[in-house]
Amino acid sequence: MPSLLSVNVSVPRPDPGGDVGTTGIDRRPVDHPVHVRAPGPKLGGLGSGLVGDEIFSRRHHGGDDQAVYAYAREDLDWWEAELGHPLPSGVFGENATTRGLDVTGALIGERWAIGDEVLLEIADVRIPCSTFARWIEEEHWVKRFTVAARPGAYLRVITPGEIRGGDPVTVVSRPDHDVTVGVVFRALTREPELLPRLLDVPQLAQSTRDHAARRVHAT
Repeated sequence: MPSLLSVNVSVPRPDPGGDVGTTGIDRRPVDHPVHVRAPGPKLGGLGSGLVGDEIFSRRHHGGDDQAVYAYAREDLDWWEAELGHPLPSGVFGENATTRGLDVTGALIGERWAIGDEVLLEIADVRIPCSTFARWIEEEHWVKRFTVAARPGAYLRVITPGEIRGGDPVTVVSRPDHDVTVGVVFRALTREPELLPRLLDVPQLAQSTRDHAARRVHAT
């Protein structure tokens, strides 16, 4: 059965190249339950959807549509083979490291029940940034991550509650469209011809739909 391999929270690190000088991208597994809640708007809200997790660059990260970032352990294992060294859960900055879920193939709007309480909904994709590149310290990292197209997914909180490593994850509903996490990522990066497919997906984060619409209408 699919499961939550670990729940990861931030360890603040200096980031001299960033816009605020500190980053929470270094996330590490914790061995206790973590409360998950809707954090509110990106600017002026609580930042992360996980209590005890910090987001410092609020202009770019956090808020309801980026409340929880999930990445598949299977994709981390793929990257381990590519990079030639171990990658611990949380190293990509994910709050939730999953096992047994095809995160890239998940549909926007798909809902996951975690443990006994929490319900999350896939809302958006992660686009690699310079902070990520500085943290990973691999040459041409943004390009390599983009070409691999294994972005992980941002989820919004539908029902709050507690989660912890080892909790089962159940896909409880899937919307009636075919726009996956992978399709959104490819549309926003290397395959702009896919952008029109994003415009009619109401579960996709509004900011991403607006961005896609501007690009479609500009062509």
